[in-house]
Amino acid sequence: CDYPADVLNLPHLTRSAIPYGLESGEIDAMVRDQLTNENSLYHLNIELLQDLQPDVIVTQTLCNVCAVAESEVTTALSKIPITPQVIYLEPTSLNQVFDSIREVAVAVDCKDEADQVVADLKLRVAAIAKKSQKLAPESLPRVAFLEWTDPIFNAGHWISELVQLAGGVDCLGNPDRPSTSVSDEEFIASQPDVLFIAQCGFDAQRTHQDLARLQALDGWDALPCVKNGQLYYADGNAYFSRPGPRLVDSLEILAHSLHPKQFPLPEHLSPAHRFGD
Repeated sequence: CDYPADVLNLPHLTRSAIPYGLESGEIDAMVRDQLTNENSLYHLNIELLQDLQPDVIVTQTLCNVCAVAESEVTTALSKIPITPQVIYLEPTSLNQVFDSIREVAVAVDCKDEADQVVADLKLRVAAIAKKSQKLAPESLPRVAFLEWTDPIFNAGHWISELVQLAGGVDCLGNPDRPSTSVSDEEFIASQPDVLFIAQCGFDAQRTHQDLARLQALDGWDALPCVKNGQLYYADGNAYFSRPGPRLVDSLEILAHSLHPKQFPLPEHLSPAHRFGD
């Protein structure tokens, strides 16, 4: 976790086994190799975990690539003489994210606060959905939403839901299921009206480095999204990649990108970046 900023001052229990500074293709190859050989992608500091003596551990079972896996947590707990409550989160949709917020809140005794947070988030989602329902069907753009570029991965889980709520049609979608690799040819064949990229674990600046790889594809210049200049990228690490409260921020950013006149951006958010800007 790195948000809000004050959490950076807390002890760090995990670190990635993937070296920093690799190209996207190198990261993908190393991840595949680690998973094939059943090697862990993360190191968990068991000694520090024991020293902290937590009452509650929040972990995830959604993706073994994105964070410490359930098996690693189980192994760690077997080596320390404490028995904290362990909460395993696996949300794949907005409603499940809201349920996860409540689940954590119950464990740390702040259910009322969580109910208010979730109610406020749902109001913001409903406001977007209400406007989207008034859009003419022919005005809904076909959106290719990518979470990786080398190789290309479509964004799964909650992303198709966000695209639909924002007034788009996910042309590579995999609703409520993990992201999947897509061949270069399949991506070009999808002929999206809008391309939106939010790479998992990368900020916008790091994502910008990978745009050249897409621009070199055969058929790139003929894509509708290229011809009409509807090419966007955003900070996936901060917004779209993580199943937390900022997914609603992500929805508002996406809706503004697809339909800027219908969805003015809230003051606390910055718009997605456009290719070439």
